[in-house]
Amino acid sequence: MTTLSISPSRRTGQAAGALCGLLGAGVAVGVGQLVAGVSVPAASPLLAVGQVSIGLFPPAVTDWAKQNLGTHDKTFLIAGVVVVLAVLAAVVGALAVRRRLAWGMAGLGVLALVGVVSALSEAGSSPGWAVPTLIGAGAGALVLRWLVPQARALAGPAAAGAVVPPAARNRKSAPPARGRAAQGRAAQAGGRKAAGSGPGRKPAAGKTSPAGKQPAGGKGSGLQPPDLPWTGDAGKLVPPDLPGQPVRPVPYGAKVPSSGAVIRPGDKTSARRTFLVASGATLAAAAAAEYGGRYLATRKNVSVAQAAVRFPRPAVPAPPLPAGAGLKVPGISPFITPNSSFYRVDTALVLPEVAPSTWQLRIHGMVDKEITVSFDELLRRPLIEDYITLTCVSNPVSGPYIGNAKWLGASLSSLLREAGIQSGASQLLCTSVDGFTSGTPVQVVMDGRDALVAVAMNGTALPVEHGFPARLVVPGLYGYVSATKWVTDIEVTTFADATAYWVQEGWAQQGPIKTESRIDVPASGSVVAAGRTAIAGVAWAQHKGIEAVEVKVDSGPWREATLAAVPDLDTWRQWVYEWDATPGNHTIQARATDKTGYTQTAVQEPTAPSGATGYPLNTVSVSS
Repeated sequence: MTTLSISPSRRTGQAAGALCGLLGAGVAVGVGQLVAGVSVPAASPLLAVGQVSIGLFPPAVTDWAKQNLGTHDKTFLIAGVVVVLAVLAAVVGALAVRRRLAWGMAGLGVLALVGVVSALSEAGSSPGWAVPTLIGAGAGALVLRWLVPQARALAGPAAAGAVVPPAARNRKSAPPARGRAAQGRAAQAGGRKAAGSGPGRKPAAGKTSPAGKQPAGGKGSGLQPPDLPWTGDAGKLVPPDLPGQPVRPVPYGAKVPSSGAVIRPGDKTSARRTFLVASGATLAAAAAAEYGGRYLATRKNVSVAQAAVRFPRPAVPAPPLPAGAGLKVPGISPFITPNSSFYRVDTALVLPEVAPSTWQLRIHGMVDKEITVSFDELLRRPLIEDYITLTCVSNPVSGPYIGNAKWLGASLSSLLREAGIQSGASQLLCTSVDGFTSGTPVQVVMDGRDALVAVAMNGTALPVEHGFPARLVVPGLYGYVSATKWVTDIEVTTFADATAYWVQEGWAQQGPIKTESRIDVPASGSVVAAGRTAIAGVAWAQHKGIEAVEVKVDSGPWREATLAAVPDLDTWRQWVYEWDATPGNHTIQARATDKTGYTQTAVQEPTAPSGATGYPLNTVSVSS
């Protein structure tokens, strides 16, 4: 028999289905976060996918994010992952409600597979890292199984695949045995006047009493059902006005009986109430799981252990700062960058919380003797204190990703000599506890500069975001090839045999810092008063040293600036030029010359793949 599908509330079905998918995904993520909080925080499904996403972006995208989003780049990344997940989850829910529950389950399975693959692809992961995603996906599947039938009930029969015989819509499909008026009277009488149902009458052929197996209007009766609309709860089907007929549920894909049964209008309100209560309970459960997971993850912080660390006196203390190391110019970058203001650029979506008692550094590969050093053993080694400026390769011209600090640590070169570097080794493949790798040239580390396994920064234990309990600090190299935070493994190898993290993403293999300068004051776009005005900033050429800085206003000549004193070659250097400002709009440029005689180039180059170049240029307005 040919049937006709009906859709009384398509938009309601789509909205309810999308909500089912969103709630299912929310529970899956929340439960996954909860399980990860108990076991491995980095195995959280959302964080695992976000961590893998970082490596999928080309250098131009990561560079744009760092320059435009700053320290909020990770927040935006996670937000992007959440948005994509929400869209896909809404589609999964709609499929489950409008089509088949199995389709929704399959979609959820695909999302879970992405989470599992992401977790297992992390460096240092184990099969157990898949557990949070799998348990979370199971919880999400249970939510779909619970909410989808309720969403179908709210949406109406169309969501459950309900159909009616064409006779219910088209009177021409079968010759009526009675007129329309008779049909209407029969329907209104609730079957009391229908043929075969009155007292003392013998049921007509093709008709039975309510207690029989065949309802009125059955095959061969010629009686057509009333043309009434479908409303309310699609899960409850009541044949109209047939006393004694029980309410019968309509399972997925069921056909509407030829009796022309309809839904009681009051059932729709009940279905809506039930669905909303269930949705609210599910949302609360998802939020509780997410909060609980974050709490469990953060309770493992190492703040107590961090505060308890006591450092011995350095065997080689930092030289005293010379008089005039800090210029008294309002707005200029201070010689020492406070820990709270020091730039942070890394790939960690969750800061590794590593207890000093469990930390160790392994040095292996092309060495005569593999060695492993604990944190206590590292502190017992002769410690060196020095001022060193770090710079990120993503720092644009005049950018903020640079800072100077006083570091305390053990000599990296002495550790390598103890292990015995074999001939032909060219690279130190340094690995963080979170799996990040950097490739540091062996020759640079061994040339006598203060390359450190640092344990303290500006007189205190390293902040967690800067690598506690230990990190690498190598002056003269951009951070992506030298400043591994939370370092735990150093493999002595060659550049031909191993490729570090950012080199795989298209950045240069080796990253010597370029001679650059920055104008701090007056800030670009500012307004200053006419008269004597200080133009000041910093310049850097780590392990080469700054010899001179020059300033140019508009198309005038280059004028030499006054340099501040510095303790050694590995720090930035403040500079100032006194300018007689005249009213109007002006452009200010600067350039630095290092102690090798090289002068900063005017050629504008982007940060990728080996660091930005060009003159810093500030525009200012001078009032009369």
